Amino acid sequence: MGESMELIASLLAGAVGGNAAGGLLKNLNQGTLINSLAGIVGGGLGGTILSMLGAPDAAGAMGEAGGLDIGSLVGQLAGGGVGGGVMLAVVGFIRNAVSK
Repeated sequence: MGESMELIASLLAGAVGGNAAGGLLKNLNQGTLINSLAGIVGGGLGGTILSMLGAPDAAGAMGEAGGLDIGSLVGQLAGGGVGGGVMLAVVGFIRNAVSK
């Protein structure tokens, strides 16, 4: 899979992860827009870090189906989702600390 497709998957997963974290952690919820933006940033960072660590390559052992590297996609989605959730948590903690 191309690097641009992996980046898009990470960014989308980050947005989902940010909103999921906002839904689960009500005290860190910043609203859909900020949750999504923080998630997108975190998703991009999370996917990039996993790529640098070689995680998608290791996940690629799951095999390729029709030219689509499923392992790489799963790695990018996981990294993006977790990165998005973590970034929202950071933004939420900072905003809560500043507003007190």
